[in-house]
Amino acid sequence: MADIFDSYALADAWDEMFERPGLPRPAYQGLFAALQPLGADELRHRADQLARVFTDRGVTFDYAGEERPFPLDLIPRVLDAAEWDLIARAVRQRVRTLEAFLDDVYGARQVFHDGVVPWRLLHSSPHFHRVADGISVRVRVHVAGIDIVRDERGDFRVLEDNVRTPSGVSYVLENRLAMSRTLPALFAEQRVRPVDEYPGRLLAALRKAAPDHVNDPTVVVLTPGVYNAAYFEHALLARLMGVELVEGRDLVCENNRVHMVTTNGRRPVHVIYRRVDDEYLDPLHFRWDSTLGCPGLLNAARSGNVAIANAVGNGVADDKLIYTYVPDLMRYYLGEEPLIPNVESYRLEDAGMLDWVLGNLGDLVLKPVDGAGGKGIVIGPRASEQTLAALARAVRSDPRGWVAQRPVALSTSPSMIGDRPRPRHVDLRPFAVNDGDDVWLLPGGLTRVALPEGELVVNSSQGGGSKDTWVLPDEPARPAPPPQPAALRGAAPPAWWEPSRRAAWDAEQQ
Repeated sequence: MADIFDSYALADAWDEMFERPGLPRPAYQGLFAALQPLGADELRHRADQLARVFTDRGVTFDYAGEERPFPLDLIPRVLDAAEWDLIARAVRQRVRTLEAFLDDVYGARQVFHDGVVPWRLLHSSPHFHRVADGISVRVRVHVAGIDIVRDERGDFRVLEDNVRTPSGVSYVLENRLAMSRTLPALFAEQRVRPVDEYPGRLLAALRKAAPDHVNDPTVVVLTPGVYNAAYFEHALLARLMGVELVEGRDLVCENNRVHMVTTNGRRPVHVIYRRVDDEYLDPLHFRWDSTLGCPGLLNAARSGNVAIANAVGNGVADDKLIYTYVPDLMRYYLGEEPLIPNVESYRLEDAGMLDWVLGNLGDLVLKPVDGAGGKGIVIGPRASEQTLAALARAVRSDPRGWVAQRPVALSTSPSMIGDRPRPRHVDLRPFAVNDGDDVWLLPGGLTRVALPEGELVVNSSQGGGSKDTWVLPDEPARPAPPPQPAALRGAAPPAWWEPSRRAAWDAEQQ
């Protein structure tokens, strides 16, 4: 039977699955053995099954104003236990650092007094909100999505921090469900760590954030509504947590207390897991014309009667200039070195660095500091002369608004393009839930795939897809074989022995 990987050619990047053509990495050997003999017709049938599962369940996203089923690749990404342990420890370290930084930003601001971060970065950040200053919260970063890539040498790098309203976890849950229905035999053979614990962990963290005087808090998910690109996720999380999904018009604030309007009257609300951006959350303090939030929410939070997750003003930490200071913040707050480093980045506020970057735009990646979803990114080596000229004008007029990075050839992973696997660039967004005492990570996270050949921007808004991400557990140590009594010599060894142990046993019998 034909090998589907016969024509798979490695790209000029680290390949997640193969060490070299035809030789899978240890974590992928079981998956490779299962997929290798499948024919093109069988693969196409399985891919069609995946698409039908997503269509039937309404797993969609907004792409250029059109609602589409979210593309899920048939070939999962696999991380072994050691790789995941490093990622998990690094993300926890990162979340603890950002939590401490944001608590400082809206508190004593000692990090600025000590000169670790310049004051100008705070005052010029569009996401620093003075109205959030001094609001007492137990946790600021309840949910974090930290984007991680693997570079040309196979080393992990942190690409971006997302601690405002990170999205994508619904696709992790739905990807696993779809894959388990489409390729159930793979899960019988591979002991993949489950992901279904996330809703319970999130609900527990949200309930723990409730005001101290509340014994049985009411939690709601606040959505902008059905026209939001991530509405499917909002509805799914509300359903899985067993809480109400509400819009701004469903809430009312009186006497600095928040209530939900129901058919049975008003019901107190104590925790709001909001998926509405700061600027639209409270028209009394932000945009006066917003109908997505509820007037008075910030006053209720300041009075200690409601908890808002994630906290208002977290966008300061998402600023890509602050990203360049995170290693220094780890040393300052935790006294630790980063377990996973940043991508090499350059700040443009220094005149000498600005001139150097402007002279090397064709060799760098430029990102707007408040950009999201891959918007505004210019990859210099792939940009036209006209694009670079326009970029130079934009950067020169607003150096604070941009950060430059070394181009990283993101690792590739085999992805089904037509009826054959082809290398496509991927990243990883692990999701962390922080309850104030512990930072828990969803095993695996969301692997995003840039589906067009050679494309490096993986965001779904730019036409990307995703993969199910498998985390393999530590293999339990096999017990040492007991000494063989003479009466048992010549008997067959246990079936679970590895080939090397079998060979040693056979040699002993001789």
